[in-house]
Amino acid sequence: MEIFSVRSSQSLLFKNNPNNNAKSSKTADITIEPKPTLAQGSFQIEDSDNRQALDFTAVSPGELRSYARQGYDNGLIDQNTFAAISEPLPMHAIDPLGNVIDLSNVTDGTSFNFLDYYRNQLQIAMSIGDPNEVQTLNSVVGFLVNEA
Repeated sequence: MEIFSVRSSQSLLFKNNPNNNAKSSKTADITIEPKPTLAQGSFQIEDSDNRQALDFTAVSPGELRSYARQGYDNGLIDQNTFAAISEPLPMHAIDPLGNVIDLSNVTDGTSFNFLDYYRNQLQIAMSIGDPNEVQTLNSVVGFLVNEA
């Protein structure tokens, strides 16, 4: 009894079977299509003059962070302003009248009025007298007002 390796036994079957020597009908149907041109599927970036400004009175935290990242990358805001915008909202905040505002239901997918929120926080910081916080919040409000 002869023992052949799997490889050699397959090659013997291929040589002995005349049907296997014919071209496979599966490969005859395969055609190579040319690459699509850039005009069909190209990626285009909008000009900054034509972009639509965000409405910061109804924007999600995720959209705000993305917009702030673009502003930071373009040099419109500094690192402190970007950090202030990027940090998550607290569960509760205080408005200028001293009322507690529940922010626990604001998630990355819900719209929120960030313009009023940061204006109120700026007003509170000015009344408390923290100059660093006032400077940062002033920069945040300025960015939101100028970009709206």
